[in-house]
Amino acid sequence: MTSKLDQLSGWLKERKITEVECMIADLTGIARGKIAPTAKFLNEKGMRLPESVLLQTVTGDYVEDDIYYDLLDPADIDMVCRPDENAVFLVPWAIEPTAMVIHDTYDKLGNPIELSPRNVLKRVLQLYADKGWKPIVAPEMEFYLTKRSDDPDYPLQAPIGRSGRQETGRQSFSIDAANEFDPLFEDMYDWCELQGLDLDTLIHEEGTAQMEINFRHGDALDLADQIVVFKRTMREAALKHNVAATFMAKPMTGEPGSAMHLHQSIVDLKTGKNIFSNADGSMSELFLHHIGGLQKLIPEALPLFAPNVNSFRRFLPDTSAPVNVEWGEENRTVGLRVPDSTPDNRRVENRLAGADANPYLALAASLLCGYIGMVEGFKPSAQVKGRGYERRNLRLPLTIEAALECMEGSKTLEKYLGDKFIRGYVAVKRAEHENFKRVISSWEREFLLLSV
Repeated sequence: MTSKLDQLSGWLKERKITEVECMIADLTGIARGKIAPTAKFLNEKGMRLPESVLLQTVTGDYVEDDIYYDLLDPADIDMVCRPDENAVFLVPWAIEPTAMVIHDTYDKLGNPIELSPRNVLKRVLQLYADKGWKPIVAPEMEFYLTKRSDDPDYPLQAPIGRSGRQETGRQSFSIDAANEFDPLFEDMYDWCELQGLDLDTLIHEEGTAQMEINFRHGDALDLADQIVVFKRTMREAALKHNVAATFMAKPMTGEPGSAMHLHQSIVDLKTGKNIFSNADGSMSELFLHHIGGLQKLIPEALPLFAPNVNSFRRFLPDTSAPVNVEWGEENRTVGLRVPDSTPDNRRVENRLAGADANPYLALAASLLCGYIGMVEGFKPSAQVKGRGYERRNLRLPLTIEAALECMEGSKTLEKYLGDKFIRGYVAVKRAEHENFKRVISSWEREFLLLSV
């Protein structure tokens, strides 16, 4: 009988792959790992990385020593990283034939590492499997194309398209505006097809040179992997055409933020039916409890959807983003939208996650909140009719500091995700925020320098 590793070996040899990028995603979603010759990769059947990689901040720094040594072995030991044979992708932009293989992380006894974002998602999916359920998700990724810049103090600008002009104004759903970057998107689609990414549609969003890629619905773990690969692919395609692609939640002043909208429904594994609908086509109690769980617990899990200080700029008034966990049918002004659909396709769209969120953690959090709502029987509020932006009853924490305090105090999240993960994640985000607070902004120089 052919083993999965033998199948992977055959896949690599068939494509004449000479190098393998062995990678994991850290808490921020950054790809970290090693690049190995194919023969070495197949011989070692994995890699080792320091545990500390999972407590590294976006700046490359680490959390404070007392937390670091409380959560990790003081000897800075390695974790064992094993390839997932179902998470193998070509790297089309590489000079030599190269593949990227996503790994799972374990300790020396074979236990999954609690701080690993991919393991967190797998842990949540197992909760569903134990109930005989399978989540079906469909992510939507928004991002901006910008001019390349080597000065981080200089505001980002829209890039120049095929016409030789910069885009101006709001061009929502404009085909001509999207076509300004046809050569870039042709490369992106070609590369994504080679990688087996399940893309659906390309849309020009509301912001200047802001785009959205929709993924077809499918398995949550597979789609989280695909988002990690897509973000790398989109950045590489942009660089090839001398522009930049950014998934920052709010990269430009005065422009809308970028979200990662998460459509989610649940299938009963025995019947194959969507448990969000009754036999007569009406909303099921489980569907309403799922929404109730999202409403109750998203404020506690918000740093998993909005992980950076920049993330909270999306939630400012008049930014075209939801600022609460209200829900409503066909209502884009609330955080939880129920799209118009057939009973078989009934789903809820979580519109709160930013494009900067780690896809493993955002999907894990969104599905976990809904799961707890179903098993605990949480009831939702009355749905919103009309505009929901001004609703103040179910608002979110307003800053990253407040959100981290809320997450840190959540006994529910600790119960399901583990104390080690909660403490490690909060510590990393606090370390990043302390780093941010040391930087003097252009606003301070402009308005305070000669005025106070």
